[in-house]
Amino acid sequence: MPHDHHDHLSPSGHPYRPDNDQPLTYWQQMEIAVREILIAKGITTAAEINAQIDAMDARNPAHGAAVVARAWTDPAFRDDLMADASAASAAMGFDIGPMKLIAVENTAEVHNVIVCTLCSCYPRNLLGLPPDWYKSRAYRSRTVKEPRKVLAEFGVTLPEDVTVRVHDSTADMRYIVIPARPADTDGWSADQLAGLVTRDSMIGTGLAKTPAALAGTETGG
Repeated sequence: MPHDHHDHLSPSGHPYRPDNDQPLTYWQQMEIAVREILIAKGITTAAEINAQIDAMDARNPAHGAAVVARAWTDPAFRDDLMADASAASAAMGFDIGPMKLIAVENTAEVHNVIVCTLCSCYPRNLLGLPPDWYKSRAYRSRTVKEPRKVLAEFGVTLPEDVTVRVHDSTADMRYIVIPARPADTDGWSADQLAGLVTRDSMIGTGLAKTPAALAGTETGG
């Protein structure tokens, strides 16, 4: 008879995790079959596949933060980014792939927020894996209907005279928000400014950190 270890620790001191022994889904079986066929035909190798998986796992919001920080410090790059975010990001070494990337900029008059109403389309090459809440049905539906209320739940309360624009990502078009540059950062380098850029600020559900907030984080305050 199986034992319920839900409230017990393993001999190593860590909580037990449920066994992942359920049957494979149709799509999991298809992925395995296609992968094995490609390897058998010499089109790719297991090592190349593993390298791509490692590269995907290495994607994180620091890439997007570097793009934002350069846009804040380099007017020419900012213009290139707003004109063609895919090409501008690629020029920094971040390959966006076949989809079109669009940069939208927050200003004193406009606040942008990103959603994917159909699934979870997201600029993973720049921001890494999407957070669970981004994929949730509640976020996908409510952000379109009541964006100010959703933003307030994330701690972003905007003045009534600020226009909120909701951008819906698709399979071939992704967005990145360029948050407003925080005050009191004149003379900061791009590397320093990147530390103020959060994942949520590039989705639009957050704001860039202030220098005071960053100092508090670094000192544990």
